[in-house]
Amino acid sequence: MANQQAPDDDQPDLPDPENILSLEGNTFEAAFGESFQATLNLDTWRLGEDLLTMYRRLEQEVARAVQQEDRICERIRRELFPHIFNRPGAPPGSGCYQANVATLERIHRGLLFNGCVEACDGTSQIHDTLPITIAQIGISLVSYRGDQGTWVQRLYRRDLRISGFDPVAEVIALLERRRQRESADAQDTRDKLSELSRRGIMAYAERAILLYKSQARWRMGHGNPIPYELLTGGGLVIDHDMPLLRQSMDIWRELLINHRRWVFVPSAPANRVLLTLGHALYPLEYAIVDTPLQTMRDIVEGHLPTGLKREARAFVEEVGPQIVIGIYRASGTAPPYLFYAHRDYAHEAALIVMADSVLQEHRGFPMLIDLADTICRSTFGPESFNVAIRQAYTEAGVPFRYLGERETRRS
Repeated sequence: MANQQAPDDDQPDLPDPENILSLEGNTFEAAFGESFQATLNLDTWRLGEDLLTMYRRLEQEVARAVQQEDRICERIRRELFPHIFNRPGAPPGSGCYQANVATLERIHRGLLFNGCVEACDGTSQIHDTLPITIAQIGISLVSYRGDQGTWVQRLYRRDLRISGFDPVAEVIALLERRRQRESADAQDTRDKLSELSRRGIMAYAERAILLYKSQARWRMGHGNPIPYELLTGGGLVIDHDMPLLRQSMDIWRELLINHRRWVFVPSAPANRVLLTLGHALYPLEYAIVDTPLQTMRDIVEGHLPTGLKREARAFVEEVGPQIVIGIYRASGTAPPYLFYAHRDYAHEAALIVMADSVLQEHRGFPMLIDLADTICRSTFGPESFNVAIRQAYTEAGVPFRYLGERETRRS
């Protein structure tokens, strides 16, 4: 996905006071096995050359953590599984299911390897300097039949676009705009082309391509089908409206509700409760656990302007209950992964992502998504993007003037 640049050492991010973690001293000590004062005491730090002791401590801590997780798995299956699957409000078909090898083989032959499943993934790059900001968003669509398609969009922002008769006034206005922006290396949360907006545009394009460009029976996506960056409109308000959110709702209705044969798999979900349940699954097991309805409600209530909430609420209540969240585990050596699917096709969706994931036992993640990501990064990744930009600056007669220190460090 998008490559994020590390913040400049001279421009540290200030913590949001609302997000500062507050811990009691005994809570810190219980979590980390030592007091906070001991952590700050440099006499407890080890010399960098003492690698042998550091490796032994690492091995011991990891081994103990794994043993503790293994001991609790059977208890989770015995005590928590019935509670989770039979609770009020559980989605239809909630429960734990075992796949068999013969079924996965049929899916390989009948759906995956003959091109009946297509996967989509995207990547975005950003080049931000004083004269121009360039955002590139690339998308790829692939199947195992060999078909592939790639699409790219580049957005060019120039602060100084002199269109009137008074260039001095334009420059004064430019300086005022730049005064309100942060340094070129820092992420500017007030920028109209913020990271959230770029991610939102990329997420929209991925879902639109799955709907309009894919001809496969099954469509596979990366991430959450209704991600935060789209449900909040990417933070873009234009003429008192959120066009990204409005058009996304049209796409979602067509793809998620009308088409229904789709599955999305996120790489790194943050829900530790679901991941804990997932680690209790045996290889080739999957579970249907929940719906995203409450999460969608919370996002709409907390992040949308009042004028858009009514329509968004109606959409959430219509679509949210039709989506289910599941967990699957393709092998004993790989971690579990979440998946999203339509409630009417959740079992088939689980078997498809599991069949695709067993093709790489060590990862247990759909290989078709990895293929889409590889093609996208090789076509639209930072290497080709930066080469094209450097060439453009060279043609303009200023090969190094606007490049950042990191970009010329190894030149």
